[in-house]
Amino acid sequence: MTAQIGLESLTGLIAFARTASLGSYTAAARSLGVSPSAVSKSVQRLEEHLKVRLFTRTTRSLALTPEGRDLQERTTRLLQEVEQIEQAAATARAEPAGLLRVTAPLPVGTHILAPALPRFRERYPKVTIDLRMGDRYTDLIEEGIDVALRVGAPGDSRLVSRPLTPHRLCAFAAPSYLARRGIPRNIEDLLAHECVNFRYQSTGQSLRWPFQVGERIVEMTPESGIIIDATDGVLAALVAGGGIGIAPTYAAAHHVERRLLVPILPELAVERFVVTAMWPESRRGSPNVKAFIEFLREIFPSPAPWDLIVSQAQSEAAISGAALQR
Repeated sequence: MTAQIGLESLTGLIAFARTASLGSYTAAARSLGVSPSAVSKSVQRLEEHLKVRLFTRTTRSLALTPEGRDLQERTTRLLQEVEQIEQAAATARAEPAGLLRVTAPLPVGTHILAPALPRFRERYPKVTIDLRMGDRYTDLIEEGIDVALRVGAPGDSRLVSRPLTPHRLCAFAAPSYLARRGIPRNIEDLLAHECVNFRYQSTGQSLRWPFQVGERIVEMTPESGIIIDATDGVLAALVAGGGIGIAPTYAAAHHVERRLLVPILPELAVERFVVTAMWPESRRGSPNVKAFIEFLREIFPSPAPWDLIVSQAQSEAAISGAALQR
């Protein structure tokens, strides 16, 4: 007689695999969209069913036992097979429908992607989008993500990638601040100004400000009276007259358009990295992924509208400056 695996055991295997890859019940629960207690109980029931201990638990962490490592390898292969079956069925369906999991850095998600999602839903009303924004590194395959937007080149050979737009960094300040303190004419002038800097949440390091000087990129870390670990926070402080700061053009453009910020030394702005779309090889044939990747090409046009806004502000500032000199 052939033994049959029960639904509860399958649920336990999924909870176990996600916990093993992410290292905690909380992270696994966030990924699966359930509570940490539900994940913990599923894993405990799986252990009771298999009569083995899968994790060594401490108050601070979970570590796989030898039996747990063996089961993780087997479970990963099993879930990959299930995913391939699911993707084959989705491809056969042809019409985009169902859940699409997307992840993006907070500034990209806030300023470009999230505002465009209603337009995607109008086109594909049967697709439900689960957008997760943040700086935390996400293993797309382990966490079941369909498409990720990231700043920088892909570092995973299991992923397909498509560059979308340059990640262009420029300095900005409010007109009120510049009226009070003057306009910097070169990099050295920045040392005499109040500065607002960005700190990476992932590393705790402050941003080194890059400037394109001829063929070289010159970097500096200015003394800053305000340091904030979110791009929108930096921009809010700049709009309030807090000083000079550096930010991606796609995040600052709407402030520039409303004349709340002006670009500083825009001729030295740097294209640092590229915003890239990535998706697992196994998702290549998914109608949802195909439709979304094509949609991304629309909302990341070339030239980028946010760069045009900053360039126009630069031109207007140059004209105003020339008029004043006459």
